[in-house]
Amino acid sequence: MDRISAYVIAYNEAEKIEAAIKSLLWADEILLADSFSSDATAQIAQDLGARVIQEPFEGFGALRNKAIEQCRYEWIFSLDADERCTPEVRDEVLEIIEKDTASNVFFVPRRNFFMGRWIRFSGYYPDYRQPQLFKKDAMRYKLDFVHESYELLTDRKPGYLKNAIWQTPYAGLSELIQKIDRYTDLGAKKLIAADKTPGMGIALSHGLFAFIKQYILKLGFMDGWTGLLLAFSNLEATFYKYAKHVEKTADWHLPDTEAIMRVDQKEKGSEPMKTEP
Repeated sequence: MDRISAYVIAYNEAEKIEAAIKSLLWADEILLADSFSSDATAQIAQDLGARVIQEPFEGFGALRNKAIEQCRYEWIFSLDADERCTPEVRDEVLEIIEKDTASNVFFVPRRNFFMGRWIRFSGYYPDYRQPQLFKKDAMRYKLDFVHESYELLTDRKPGYLKNAIWQTPYAGLSELIQKIDRYTDLGAKKLIAADKTPGMGIALSHGLFAFIKQYILKLGFMDGWTGLLLAFSNLEATFYKYAKHVEKTADWHLPDTEAIMRVDQKEKGSEPMKTEP
């Protein structure tokens, strides 16, 4: 049987990394590409048998490429720290790598769990984000800061797994807000690198369209209040990404501040006030 490497990228994911690593113990190798976490992420992964490498964060695309380079085996399975493999996916993956398949790059569906429920609509299922099972020489990532795209290096058509992994995209609303702040910073850098035109009108229009697309066109309203919250957070994330693009490219600065003294000082030629002994 061909062997398989599984890799996870992470930064300060101590609360999630244990479950992710445990769901990959069937792999022949587990690699954690950590960006110098300040919490126990690396130690937890290492204690569970993962091989840990430390790489400075220069964008998600670059980090994934470095992880792939460090994988020892030809087949690679990718999992994020907030994702969980399932027994059904494990069995399907092992069956694929045992035989000569028509594809050497596969997309894996994801089931997202948030606010106590499985998200069935809102564009969150099957959520084929990027290939997560592939041969080492079959693809590479572009050097995007965030929402990294990829390039296929094979003539074979991609395949699709039938079974889904699990994802918990946000532990709660606080993490959702924190991720919006972090990812919009990276998204603004991506817009600058692509030499996109900044504008607050652009930010507003993109934000409104993001809400309409997710809540109406992708049937987010079918997910109840959770769907509304996710669509609204997508509006915020999209708006702030473009608004930060404006901020980072504008020459904004505070107005100059003059020294402000008491009127009687100004009349006396700015002499210091005297106090009685």
